[in-house]
Amino acid sequence: MTLPTQHVPLFPLNSVILPQGRIPLQLFEPRYIDMLTRCLKEERGFVVVLLREGGEATPQASFYDIGTYVRIVDFRQLENGLLGITVEGDRKVVVEHSWQAPDGLHLGNLTPLDDEPEVAVPDEFGELPLVLKALCRHPVVRELEMAVDYADARMVGWRLTELLPIHKDEKQRLLELHDPVERLAQLAELVDELD
Repeated sequence: MTLPTQHVPLFPLNSVILPQGRIPLQLFEPRYIDMLTRCLKEERGFVVVLLREGGEATPQASFYDIGTYVRIVDFRQLENGLLGITVEGDRKVVVEHSWQAPDGLHLGNLTPLDDEPEVAVPDEFGELPLVLKALCRHPVVRELEMAVDYADARMVGWRLTELLPIHKDEKQRLLELHDPVERLAQLAELVDELD
């Protein structure tokens, strides 16, 4: 499936998602329910971007221009009556230009970023896959049924960026890195600080 680059819906959130990661979302605003309907009908995804200012439900929001194109992998009616979806990160993108539709939905034109190089976790960061394994044992994370290759530096870095309790701006900075080993080095420092 090719990645659309024009008039792609944007979903500003207070969290980040990286390639192959999964997050559950609850939709209740008409603009996002309409977006979901269109995405499912057209077999397209949307872009999750991190909020700089404003709230997830406020009409005016500013957000970072590097985010992740996601695909919908599950949707269901929740007990609270809201629509629940699970999305999976596909690839990182740059939002080159964005605007708001009359219904308040943010749209943008995208440029896909190059895939990060595939590289094994260096021995010096051998504790990071162990930290990730511990985080992945949490029931909420297990429920997402993410496939994790603990030997892949990209995947270990991506999942730790999403799951560690670090400031959202720090998560964005890690998302924007292209070098998986550099990301692991910065995560190792952050894990030391958390200890």
